[in-house]
Amino acid sequence: MSHTCRYLALAVALSLGSACSILPQAEPADVYRLPAAQTSQATSASAVASWSLRLNKPLASDALNNPKIAVVPQGNLISNYKGARWSDPAPLLLRNRMLDAFQRDGRVPRLSADDSNLQADYELAGELQAFQSEYSADGLAVVIRYDARLVQGRSQRILASRRFEVRQPLSDKQVPAVVNGFGSASDQLMTQLVAWTLAQATQAQAKNQ
Repeated sequence: MSHTCRYLALAVALSLGSACSILPQAEPADVYRLPAAQTSQATSASAVASWSLRLNKPLASDALNNPKIAVVPQGNLISNYKGARWSDPAPLLLRNRMLDAFQRDGRVPRLSADDSNLQADYELAGELQAFQSEYSADGLAVVIRYDARLVQGRSQRILASRRFEVRQPLSDKQVPAVVNGFGSASDQLMTQLVAWTLAQATQAQAKNQ
């Protein structure tokens, strides 16, 4: 290689290096898991359901269908906590939490999730309308709002629907405390959701007999 070619190659390398150095650096972020359930409920063998259930990932808007930890500081403005994010997008976090809740409850042993694409007698689906912290006149609170639908597996007919909303007040505004608030709110939601699903599916089974 001639001296001229070497000088050109060196100049190109230097220019590329300087270009890379002026690019904005990605902001480091703490990655949080949704805190694990704090309670578990043991059931007797006689309470075990004979039907199967598939849990579908909730639909959500673009504002929630991502790993950012959402906060509503005022009115209709939605923002995110800087330097922090969830380990997965919010709908996936909630779907996995549902799966864990039903497994812990134990009354529906024949469980599957939508990514396995297995057929089941019933499906639990819906829309995640809120998964955020919110400031209001009463202070800061975690809000989870989920519009649930119990669907018959083969016909895809809606058997029952209900809106669930949980508000968990927070006294600490720091991100770790907010994350713990999401865990507590999720505990409350799962208790209600599991009980409702079992009641609706059992009622549907009775009608078909």
